[in-house]
Amino acid sequence: MPDSQRSNAIAQRLDAGDVALGALDSTYSPTLVELYGDLGLDFVWIDLEHGGPSPWDSGALEDLLRAAEVTGTELLVRVPTSQPAMVRKALDAGVRNLFLARAESAAEVREAVEAARFRYDGDAGKRGLAAPRARRWGMAEDYVDTEDQETLVGVTVETRETLDELDDLLAIDELGFVFIGPFDLSVQLGHPGELDHPEVQEAIETVRSKAIEADVPVGGLGFGMDDVNEKVDDGYQILNIGSTAGALQSAVNGWLDDYDGDRTGESGD
Repeated sequence: MPDSQRSNAIAQRLDAGDVALGALDSTYSPTLVELYGDLGLDFVWIDLEHGGPSPWDSGALEDLLRAAEVTGTELLVRVPTSQPAMVRKALDAGVRNLFLARAESAAEVREAVEAARFRYDGDAGKRGLAAPRARRWGMAEDYVDTEDQETLVGVTVETRETLDELDDLLAIDELGFVFIGPFDLSVQLGHPGELDHPEVQEAIETVRSKAIEADVPVGGLGFGMDDVNEKVDDGYQILNIGSTAGALQSAVNGWLDDYDGDRTGESGD
């Protein structure tokens, strides 16, 4: 009988001041999640905002979680809404690292973080107590204490509202991390896709510096390993270093570029 819960490797790395490196799996494949774990990544990012199965489909999520657990890696799951019910649903399936997309206020984020806790800010939390997979179907004896210690709920800073309310956001008790979303920030600031625009860069730097000052871990996207290394030097602790789609495109394009034969479809006559 499982009398104890597994620890959260991302939470441990953040607490130790270390960096967690991962990749976005855009195929939502348990096999690839397992492979990424065997390759040594700290996490696999599962983005339920822009694709994949329904965030309410706990069966699909459980298959991805099993693949991560068997290789000792973690899932970093982004949900498309801050609804407390969705937060509780994902956590009951066994997700330990969850972050919110498109949040529009600090109050909204606080409600989501509170929904992930049995005890919160010296008072009762708003997580439901049942016997789901996260509790090993009722067999984990230290479930309440362990879940509150090991669960991370973060937020993507990618809207004007979260940018405007950044100080209040960073003051939320038990906020696990902030993840900077440069692409959506560029849209919100009126410069879609222009990540090098001074306004976009200023916003990114504001989030990074204020989060570090508030002792809230910072996550973000790495655009090549030189950029990843630079971001680590700048204090980022959660970094996405690539994606399944990007890796496959690079590999297949390289293979085709190195092929000496004809790829035009012409006979050569």
